[in-house]
Amino acid sequence: MAEKMVAIIFVAVLMLMAADQVRSDSSNHRYKEGDQVPLYANKVGPFQNPSETYRYYDLPFCLPDDLKEKSEALGEVLNGDRLVSAPYKLDFLREKESERVCKKTLTKEQVSQFRSAVKKDYYFQMFYDDLPIWGFIGRVDKEGKDPSDYKYYLFKHIYFDIFYNKDRMIEINVRTDTNAVADLTEDKEVVVEFYYTVKWKATKTPFEKRMEKYSQSSSSPHHLEIHWFSIINSCVTVLLLTGFLATILMRVLKNDFVKYANDEESAEDQEETGWKYIHGDVFRYPKYKSLFVAALGSGTQLFTLTIFIFILALVGVFYPYNRGALFTALVVIYALTSGIAGYTATSFYCQLEGINWVRNLLLTGCLFCGPLFLTFCFLNTVAIAYNATAALPFGTIVVIVLIWTLVTSPLLVLGGIAGKNSKPEFQAPCRTTKYPREIPHFPWYRGTIPQMAMAGFLPFSAIYIELYYIFASVWGHRIYTIYSILFIVFIILLIVTAFITVALTYFQLAAEDHEWWWRYVALVLVLS
Repeated sequence: MAEKMVAIIFVAVLMLMAADQVRSDSSNHRYKEGDQVPLYANKVGPFQNPSETYRYYDLPFCLPDDLKEKSEALGEVLNGDRLVSAPYKLDFLREKESERVCKKTLTKEQVSQFRSAVKKDYYFQMFYDDLPIWGFIGRVDKEGKDPSDYKYYLFKHIYFDIFYNKDRMIEINVRTDTNAVADLTEDKEVVVEFYYTVKWKATKTPFEKRMEKYSQSSSSPHHLEIHWFSIINSCVTVLLLTGFLATILMRVLKNDFVKYANDEESAEDQEETGWKYIHGDVFRYPKYKSLFVAALGSGTQLFTLTIFIFILALVGVFYPYNRGALFTALVVIYALTSGIAGYTATSFYCQLEGINWVRNLLLTGCLFCGPLFLTFCFLNTVAIAYNATAALPFGTIVVIVLIWTLVTSPLLVLGGIAGKNSKPEFQAPCRTTKYPREIPHFPWYRGTIPQMAMAGFLPFSAIYIELYYIFASVWGHRIYTIYSILFIVFIILLIVTAFITVALTYFQLAAEDHEWWWRYVALVLVLS
């Protein structure tokens, strides 16, 4: 049954990924000479902050005669893409030389707007037959040391160099004429004529490999060497931890188990110490067990979500600039795996002799979505105030709410009912005493917060190199494509997390502290 459910989720996600991919007007990307190939302007923003983007026509560029907005899928909107028709006409195999786009008189306010964008090093992004292109809108000449002496120029002439293979587009590059500029230094009206040039060049690169150039930087020998160094560093960490745990657990615990198994009478007469002293308290139910099992259910769902994302990445769904695929996968898989959270939380809640499982199920559903919704409301409000593309349209918000209402919630309830009807029983290996023992007083460094800080060091050292590339792709211009190496590092992280958690839990029990449930969850959270 579980295998069928996993297969259904995987097939559904693949179908949605196929429907969510960016497509041009020609579905097979084949054109004849003179055919109109779609060119969409996407967004503009400062180069040093790729997360801050605005609509292309928020700046007073030339407007096309037939301005149209491209209908976008859910993932594209979540990604901040806002595609509109561009003013340039790049018909297939039709070269153009200094074609005029428009002649525009920029007002003082528009000149100030362009100057501010040039000062912040704004770039623009467009898509031509699903191929991304970038270019800067202007340049700054720092003639003097004083900023008041700087000169600000707007590029007026854009060159498009397009490579094709028979009837298909392979590559497109954009460059600007540094001599064809408009001076925006002073606050006065400026008359600007915008031009563009189109050059077509044949290439032998096959259509299937046209996206490879966008991932060459991350898969270059230099970067691959760094990635493998990261894996070797992580493996050494795992080996050290394995030896450490083997020394502690195998030598200490094994001797105790052998003594209790071979000489039960002498073991009963001997005074118990350490973890054996609290054997009657270690399986006492945790405080706030409803919140505890809700966190357990949400964590299981997020772990399943991560595994599915890795599977899709390894089969090649998230190729470079498949816009919105990752966000669509996150939304869809999270909705389809909510039943796992409901089943895990309710099943464990019933094992802990919980009564109000319906309230616990509601808490499980809101434990992750609640803080996420509040964070989204704040960030979306800020994005709306600044008119950024990160602001979601009202229609997209309605779609997400409907997905949560019609898919996530019913599956959560069904999983909860299945977990309740499974009738699990909590079977502790030893009897729990009626009254809990008093926990000894510990020095400050044995507390939860210091141990969480110390516990996070080794897992972080195992993945910190890979984290650099992840952050550089999330908040920078890098493209992350080596998912196989990331998956290996993820497996190593799981092993390190398990080893550290087991070791610290043992130390806590050996110190006669039987309240390990929440400490265990806290350690897993900080290690993850």
